[in-house]
Amino acid sequence: MQQFATFTRGDGPVVAVAMHAGHELRPGMLAVCALTDAERLREEDPFTAEWTECAPTRIVVHRSRFEVDVNRPRASAVYRTPEDAWGLDLWRSPLSTVQVAGSLAEYDAFYAAVAEILDDRVAHCGGFVLLDIHSYNHRRGGPAAPCEDPTDNPDVNLGTGSMNRSRWAPVVDAFLDMLSDEGYDVRENVKFRGGNFAAWVHGRYPTGCVLAVEFKKTWMDEWTGEPDVVAHARIASTLGRVAQRLASELELVDL
Repeated sequence: MQQFATFTRGDGPVVAVAMHAGHELRPGMLAVCALTDAERLREEDPFTAEWTECAPTRIVVHRSRFEVDVNRPRASAVYRTPEDAWGLDLWRSPLSTVQVAGSLAEYDAFYAAVAEILDDRVAHCGGFVLLDIHSYNHRRGGPAAPCEDPTDNPDVNLGTGSMNRSRWAPVVDAFLDMLSDEGYDVRENVKFRGGNFAAWVHGRYPTGCVLAVEFKKTWMDEWTGEPDVVAHARIASTLGRVAQRLASELELVDL
């Protein structure tokens, strides 16, 4: 089994994170999991780890969000009931105190490691832009159901709900402009406003800007788990160009 997460340190102010890319469960959790691999995969963000290669500093979580969700507040980071996770029947038996404690220990270790990396970026660069990369479902009615209304489901949802939007306008607007120029329907805070991770970073780092990016799963089949390799590669290429632009836009912000 892989370690909980991989942390790659690089130069420059751009950081990319794929916190829901993982699919693994530690043996004790897997033994009581009532979900199939396919059911878990549908709510995870497969293939997003590759997109973090747009940035020199990268963080990729290898364990499933069903083990512990590092994008939720600590008190609700371990899914225990169907209400915690899209109505899914999660566990064959209730999680033990020991199992929950083990997951929360991973949660705490993750945040401590992220803090060390971001402290270093602030020390060397004065601030940073963090791409918090996710994907989201838009065909929850089933594999044969129509796609959900594009009015409420843009190709790319940019969550900026926990930031000082006016301060970070050069960075945010550059992202929106570039994605729009690439032909994506990109909008702010339509589907998601960003999760606990973005709020935590913004609260701890006045000179850190988190862009919580959700790509609608038009680039893959959310029911079979199969990616469209061309569409996936196109997003990777776009993010590579975006990351370079964001580094330069950060210089326009008074840190």
